Order: sequence, then structure tokens, then C-alpha cells
Amino acid sequence: MGIVKAKNLTFEYIRRDEDGNVEGITKAVDNVSIDIKQGDFVAVLGHNGSGKSTFAKHLNALVMPTEGTVWVDGMDTREEENTLKVRQTAGMVFQNPDNQIVGTLVDEEVGFGPENIGVPTEEIWERVEKSLKAVGMYAFRNQSPNKLSGGQKQRVAIAGIVAMKPKCIVLDEPTAMLDPLGRKDVLNVLHELNRQENVTVILITHYMEEVIDIDKLYVMDDGKLVMSGTPREIFSQVEKLKELRLDVPHVTELAYELQKEGVPLKNGILTSEEFTEELIRVRNEGFNVNNSR
Repeated sequence: MGIVKAKNLTFEYIRRDEDGNVEGITKAVDNVSIDIKQGDFVAVLGHNGSGKSTFAKHLNALVMPTEGTVWVDGMDTREEENTLKVRQTAGMVFQNPDNQIVGTLVDEEVGFGPENIGVPTEEIWERVEKSLKAVGMYAFRNQSPNKLSGGQKQRVAIAGIVAMKPKCIVLDEPTAMLDPLGRKDVLNVLHELNRQENVTVILITHYMEEVIDIDKLYVMDDGKLVMSGTPREIFSQVEKLKELRLDVPHVTELAYELQKEGVPLKNGILTSEEFTEELIRVRNEGFNVNNSR
């Protein structure tokens, strides 16, 4: 069993009128099964309302399955005695860091979680220092979080989770409110944590460029898991993604449009470097790109 496993996970919202009468039931997550290994970096994609954020909340025991089971490091999230340990094992970072930050200084914020679970004072400050250095925010340790940029605040929020020593970090649209530079900073931090600390990263996002170099993608639609595979396998299916109201990386879209015009490029091009190499290859093989239909 992986660090995170969901089997036949279903979650239903009950809609009620003003008098409390049931108006209907919506399946936000519908019979989803996923097995994520320790050390993986994966992403869950889907348009708004696809169920991806509701799925993510199950991994931190914020909501309980209507049907099916979720295990985090072998612990059934439905069992109340597991709740605290589940949340320590799978830390969660939300879209808006302001909703997660409570400390008046950066180092106090990062030390808040370990203090609450009874970590000895000396170890707390060791964790704070290590976590802030891991996300590149140690120089800001004595500053107020309110004076930081959005990207810096999100890095502090991640440091606060890292200080809890989780095996897994779940991030629900963590870069949605950030500018491109802030998004890049946060993603660099996540990749470093994944590589250096073997932390499993589960990223919920709708930015396709964020997921081109991770291990595996899962695509949700209408509460169901409809696609899974490597980034290249998923982004090779441009038409299917469009049917699901999802974009592909810009360079993948450009290569796809050239393929439709007859240029014999390989499927699933993910980077500008790959795109350039492919253009050089087809030209060296005698194909004139300018004469494509």
C-alpha cells in the first residue's frame, strides 16, 4: 500500500432548502481509486467543479467518505483516533496563505504547529531553522508575515507544514493567487523537498505548465477519475483534454497544431527545448516546415 490510497471513494453533498428539507444529492467524488507511492510527485487536474479539491480534503481527514476508504500511511481516515496522526503525516497547504498564517513573526508561525503537538522547545527551533532554510525564507525569520509577498507567504505556509515532518504534503491550488515569479518560487521549493527529503507531493492545480516534469497526473471530471498517466501520456491526448475543458502547455498546443498541418512531430512535446529539437529533426530528415499544408 502506498503512502496515500483511496479505494472506491465517494463523497456526496446533500442540498437542502431553507426549511432543511433535502432538495437533492450531488456526488462531488464518484468511486475514485488512487494509490500514491512514498516519494512520488503527482498532480490532480480538473476544471472547476471536477471534484479535485474535495478529493484533496479527504487526504487530510477534513471530510469523511460517504462510501469507500482512504488510507494515509496505512491509517483509515474514518477512524477518529487516527485523525491527528493523519494530519501530521499528510500536511495540507491551501490556496490563500493568509487563511493559514496565524503568527506575528515568520519563525513563530513555522514553530506554531510543532509547539501544539508537544515538540520540545529546543527541537522546535531546530525544525524552524531547517524548514525556513529549505524554502529559502530563513533570512525573513524575524519579519512579520504581513510584510511578505504572496509567494513568500506561501513559502512560509509550506515551511510550517514541513516543520511538522510530514511524509506527504497536499497542496490545493497553492499558486492560484500568485504571479508567475511567485508560482515558480513555490514550485522550486516543492521539487527540492521532493528530491532532497523524499516528501510525497500531491498538487491540485489547473496550471498545466506546473506539471510537465512530475511523476504522474490524475485527471478528474464530474467527480470521476477519467485519466491517469505520465505528463507525456496525458498531454499526448490533446483532443480528449479539450473535451474535458482543460488546456495543455502552450508549446504542446503549438506542436499539436503543426501536426494537424502535416508536420511530423512526435506526440506529447512538453518543453520548448523538445520542440526545437523536433523541428531540427524533421528539417534534417528533409521535411520543409514552410511547405506544410
